[in-house]
Amino acid sequence: MNTLELKSVCKSFGEVSVLRGVDFTLAKGAFAAVMGPSGSGKSTLLSLMAGLLLPDSGDVTVDGARLSAMDDDARTVFRRRNIGVIFQDYNLIPTLTAEENILLPLALDKAPVDRDRLAEILARFDLAPRRAHYPHQLSGGERQRVAIARALIVRPGLILADEPTGNLDILSGQRFCEVLAQIHADYGTSILLVSHDPVVASRADCVAILLDGKIHSQLAPGGDPAGISRHYLAAIRG
Repeated sequence: MNTLELKSVCKSFGEVSVLRGVDFTLAKGAFAAVMGPSGSGKSTLLSLMAGLLLPDSGDVTVDGARLSAMDDDARTVFRRRNIGVIFQDYNLIPTLTAEENILLPLALDKAPVDRDRLAEILARFDLAPRRAHYPHQLSGGERQRVAIARALIVRPGLILADEPTGNLDILSGQRFCEVLAQIHADYGTSILLVSHDPVVASRADCVAILLDGKIHSQLAPGGDPAGISRHYLAAIRG
């Protein structure tokens, strides 16, 4: 069974064609990465997968549900309950504490809080001592961990991460990669991340190269950033 499936997805902005017939599948429990040069449409692709944008044509399906068949409200609710999105700029609410940011999807859904689940997540991400702090009082790495915790609080079947280490230093970025790999191992959550960094992408089981608005090729990285870099550069150079 596939957690995520894109069929012939096209997306343009004005006269600029960004995605031109993208076909892609993510099996249930898989961990994949998408790489591509700046302007290749990586973030647009992720926004379509999350239902934040709709394709001009083609279908995006998550856990068997066609996102394009839903209205805006239905997509918002579906995303909140089924998809955890981790943004490069964290997207934390500045007037909420770390704990309140983590619990925001449940608050919006008026759902009860599983205190054991919350305690587990706070402990896993070393956030218990910082739970009452506001985003401006947290480091970049801590804000990223709050964003991951928020994505996990509803036990989503799919996590999407957009350039998740772009605002982190090297050590914080490495820790994020380790955390994401551990989440995949512990929970079996399907994960797709968009990144330009071969070190980050090497944590995935599969790396797809996005070029000229289409998936150019896919490879199994085997934890080898250098191998990804060679394949990526060869693809760009044609």
